[in-house]
Amino acid sequence: MKAVFLTLLLGLVCAAQEAPAQPESSKITANWYTIYMAADHKEKIEEGGPLRTYFRQFECIDNCEKMSITFILTNYNSCTLITVVAQRAEENVYDVDYMGKNSVQLIPASESMLVFYAENFDGEKTTKVTYALGKGDSLSQEDIQKYEEINNERGIPNENTEDGSNTDNCPK
Repeated sequence: MKAVFLTLLLGLVCAAQEAPAQPESSKITANWYTIYMAADHKEKIEEGGPLRTYFRQFECIDNCEKMSITFILTNYNSCTLITVVAQRAEENVYDVDYMGKNSVQLIPASESMLVFYAENFDGEKTTKVTYALGKGDSLSQEDIQKYEEINNERGIPNENTEDGSNTDNCPK
């Protein structure tokens, strides 16, 4: 009887554990635009930096086992459109090679904001970077506060935030 009770109890405890959220295709697949970007190594996202990117579109492939990511890399006055395909490594974490090795996570923070979080290893150091993405060219004050909280949780100083909406001069 004790064995049955312990098995039932263990089953209830395991069922109560919340699984990490997997991306939902309907919340991810869309045109998304960079509003803000922040990094623990700010030089990586400054004008001319290798991680200064302006996102354009995400698309789930094979039930989000893969993620097509389209963005623009800027180098001063030039705009280069790039599409990469990331492979799901675990639940909501994807791996992709771009400017080094990247582990990326998409965080649906609200109906109007998606946060793209990446840890980029360029062969020398790891940079943590976030992008606050919107479907338009601005975010609500509540979304901005959520974005700052996400940066704080990941050890990215909010003073390292760049406004991408005012510097994105590439075709949408």
